[in-house]
Amino acid sequence: MIAALTGMGLSAAAGLNAYIPFMIVALLARFTDVITLPSQFAWIESWWAIGLGAVLLLAEVVLDKVPAVDSINDTIQTFIRPSMGGLIFAATSAAGQLDNSTWMHEHTWVGVVLGVVVSGLVHTGKVTARPAINAGTLGAGAPIVSTMEDGAALGLSLIAIFIPILVIVALLLLFGFFFWVWRRIHRWRKNRRVRDEAGTSYA
Repeated sequence: MIAALTGMGLSAAAGLNAYIPFMIVALLARFTDVITLPSQFAWIESWWAIGLGAVLLLAEVVLDKVPAVDSINDTIQTFIRPSMGGLIFAATSAAGQLDNSTWMHEHTWVGVVLGVVVSGLVHTGKVTARPAINAGTLGAGAPIVSTMEDGAALGLSLIAIFIPILVIVALLLLFGFFFWVWRRIHRWRKNRRVRDEAGTSYA
């Protein structure tokens, strides 16, 4: 159960930024005893994986804060974020310190599927909200929202590893935020449509 909560939290974080939870898991596995990855996932803590992850994280942090470029980046990340969510879920579910469930260790595909689903849902919410936020703020909101997403991914990753019982609360808050943004976007589009129709009728 604990491993599943950890995997869900890390997968959700990957839906916001694929490389933040990857780097946290890799660095903790490399330098601490908090996480010991099973042999099939040991490559995650290798120097080459950490180095590549750091470069990709830097690129993601920069590109995601540029209006219009962030939408292109999100399109590319449609394939990466769910995959990373599945990878991290499976890797941490099989880590001995997080759970003693041999079933999860022997059925890593379950973690992959769950991770892909959770990460994909969060990514979908992000991709849906960002263009509307950019349009509504003339691009000024992109760096602010992106920084908030990076902070949420970092916080969610740390909660998932160190206080996994709070993952449920964190996920409810995250999806509640996406729902609030969706409502605001829907209301903004409806008001704009009404204004456009009113302008057309007066013309």
